[in-house]
Amino acid sequence: MSHQPCVLVAEDEMIVGFDLCDTVKEAGFDVSGPYDTAQSAFDAIAQRRPDLAILDINLDDGEVYPLAEQLMAANVPVIFHSGRVDPQEVSGRYPDAHALSKPCPPNRIIATMHEALAAA
Repeated sequence: MSHQPCVLVAEDEMIVGFDLCDTVKEAGFDVSGPYDTAQSAFDAIAQRRPDLAILDINLDDGEVYPLAEQLMAANVPVIFHSGRVDPQEVSGRYPDAHALSKPCPPNRIIATMHEALAAA
């Protein structure tokens, strides 16, 4: 059996988080999450390094940027998925990351995951 890429999902709105996890699974990936705090996501990546991460910017315990920076330092591609922060602002701060605005159609999320993994 081939190794499926593992996608970590950090999202504090549970309905959005579970929808996102379903989208990731339907695209044929393994999923880790959804994590509603940056701390729980940090704990998860200590156990298993994901191949890709989809991160909401504002989690229950604050902003996700320190987590994103740790993942990027480990060469894990990051997709920011936020309803509150402009994708241009994120791209300005993290030119290598992808950014999607919520709500985002599943096909666009899947296309962005493939793009991010292909570029990694």
